[in-house]
Amino acid sequence: MEIGLAIKRFKELRYNLFQWRSELALGQKVLLAFGFACLTGILAQVRIYLPWTPVPITGQTFAVLFSGVFLGRWWGGISQALYLGIGMVGIPWFAGGSGGIGVIAGPTGGYLIGFIISALFIGYFVDRYIKVRCLLNMLALMLFANFLLIYTPGLLQLYLWFLLVKGSSLSFWGLLEKGAMPFIVGDLIKLGGVVMLATAITPKRTYNGEIDADRWKGSE
Repeated sequence: MEIGLAIKRFKELRYNLFQWRSELALGQKVLLAFGFACLTGILAQVRIYLPWTPVPITGQTFAVLFSGVFLGRWWGGISQALYLGIGMVGIPWFAGGSGGIGVIAGPTGGYLIGFIISALFIGYFVDRYIKVRCLLNMLALMLFANFLLIYTPGLLQLYLWFLLVKGSSLSFWGLLEKGAMPFIVGDLIKLGGVVMLATAITPKRTYNGEIDADRWKGSE
């Protein structure tokens, strides 16, 4: 009886959390987005450099993926745009305590651009489709966002950086060796954490006029 009551209270709490988030005033949403930009900057300092690639392993993709879940349509992407924009003007919160427009033009700039795309994508689907908030669908969403939407612009810019700055044309496998393979295990761990957290905290009923609301009516 007590367990059932606790589960019911938890479900109501997570619904109220996302209902509250969707009804925030503009200024409050900006502050929340800025908070996630700061979280991304903090986790960017959790980094491991590898000798064969200029791209470090960092913790920031956890914040990127989760910003889309928690902030929803637009605001997850806006949080990452703030992270990028503030870093470009010189705030040293990119990986390694770096900042400035040179970072965006460097070997990691494409991944940073991918952060915005990924957060926008996740936020849209989490906000608009209740079915995405279930474990397997959330996992598929995160895999696509991380390995396609972040890696694709990241690898493209890394290739161009080696070509134009280093004068070296990487093969396809050489590019993957430097810009993808070293990060897959770490990304899967971070991604798994986000999936578990997101599945637990997202309500399985409508709070924002979801497209599939009728199909999921009464599911909780």
